[in-house]
Amino acid sequence: MRTKLTLAIVSAALVMAAGTANAGCGKGALAGGVVGHVAGKHGVAGAAIGCVIGHHAEKKKEKQAAAAAAAQNNATAQNNAAAQQQVTKPKK
Repeated sequence: MRTKLTLAIVSAALVMAAGTANAGCGKGALAGGVVGHVAGKHGVAGAAIGCVIGHHAEKKKEKQAAAAAAAQNNATAQNNAAAQQQVTKPKK
């Protein structure tokens, strides 16, 4: 029991020290640890798997946000180009 507690404390310290490099890991590890503990005293394994899943979900969310921002920038650039073309057309 003492070994598991020490391992959990060290793991938590490492997760917090890593900061944003492990985005989503803390939340996933917390949820996975609880689920693993309830499912049959497998809290450490659940925390490790939860960390991986949480990190993957966070990266997926960041990728979608970047794609949405790129699409917004592209639409703005097209609107600006269309407005510029209308301004430069000579009147007949």
